[in-house]
Amino acid sequence: MSYRIGLVGKPSVGKSTLFNAATMNDVPEGAYPFTTIDPSVGEAYVRVDCAAPEFDHSCTPNTGYCEEGVRFVPTKLVDVAGLVPGAHEGRGLGNQFLSDLNETDVLVHVVDFSGETDIEGEATEDHDPREDIDFLEEELDMWYLDILEKGIERYRSGYQGEDRDIEVDLADQMDAFGINEDEMKQVILARGLDLDPDEWDETDREALAREIRLRTKPMVVAANKMDKPAAQENFEAITEEEAYDHLTFVPVSAHAEKALKSADEQGVVDYRPGDPDFEIVGDPSDEQEAGLEQIREFVTEYERTGVQRALETALFDVLDAIAVFPGAEQPQEDGTFLQDCFVLPDGSTAEDFAYFLHTDIGEGFLHATDVRSGRQVAADTELDHRDVVEITTTN
Repeated sequence: MSYRIGLVGKPSVGKSTLFNAATMNDVPEGAYPFTTIDPSVGEAYVRVDCAAPEFDHSCTPNTGYCEEGVRFVPTKLVDVAGLVPGAHEGRGLGNQFLSDLNETDVLVHVVDFSGETDIEGEATEDHDPREDIDFLEEELDMWYLDILEKGIERYRSGYQGEDRDIEVDLADQMDAFGINEDEMKQVILARGLDLDPDEWDETDREALAREIRLRTKPMVVAANKMDKPAAQENFEAITEEEAYDHLTFVPVSAHAEKALKSADEQGVVDYRPGDPDFEIVGDPSDEQEAGLEQIREFVTEYERTGVQRALETALFDVLDAIAVFPGAEQPQEDGTFLQDCFVLPDGSTAEDFAYFLHTDIGEGFLHATDVRSGRQVAADTELDHRDVVEITTTN
């Protein structure tokens, strides 16, 4: 479970409902600010087409599970404490929020697209979801700008006691965001700036902070409450606007996902998370059946509830992560087969994978085998999504 997906957004937009729907945990939910004070961390899953059927075997997962050829791979999901405007200045739970946020790799911004909560998370009508999208990006940009400014001051003061390049001092100051000096230099030059902060005006610094943020804290917008007509109208309009081309939007009904999972546990429906349909197999009450048919209309229109899609879009589309199976062509003597599936960064090599499995395996790495083709691959061979890889090591 190497990645942490952060759920973020203003209070009362359905973050905790989405968290509960994805993890089937039971964190408090409520239509008032700061229902969540401390971050809740749970185990959610992302779907990967299982490789086992290609070898005419069934997998035996150590973690997660496999259902009808779909592997559900665990990932950490973090419901970050509620955010309000001014968080970067310490308002609300600001400092705690930002600290918790930095422990995540990718963000899912839960937005109430129905417009039923205002910018503070209070009940209202006809609120514009654009304000929520914009204010979170602005808060993050101002947070990054504050740290960037400290890095510039560090450079100017000669804090290290020696002449250093600006990208080195900035990378040191912002290393918590996972950016190194080469990447920092690339960002600066990509903005068309000189490697001299004395030549940067306020607009340059703000634009640079935003670009660093976009690269190091990528985001998916979970357009929640899409089972409501007002949300559907807002979604159609906002996703057509050029101003939001840099964001990925996923239509979501966290309420529908939670209801389906609960009904599945009760034996009322047969539902696999992320599927575009479900079957009523139990004996629901008239009221419950009516509610399920309303949910069916939504999942038919949008192909699914969107909860699984939001998480998978965050990892596999926005982060470009890949899933890799360690294993051999045949089951082990005890009958186990493809016990594990791990999510790795895009560009991971065979040797990276060996080190990911265990330091000793990496240090003794000899070669890897692409199990599908039987071809031996070198240490620097980049792996692809759903590769099945066997590592040969001296250790």
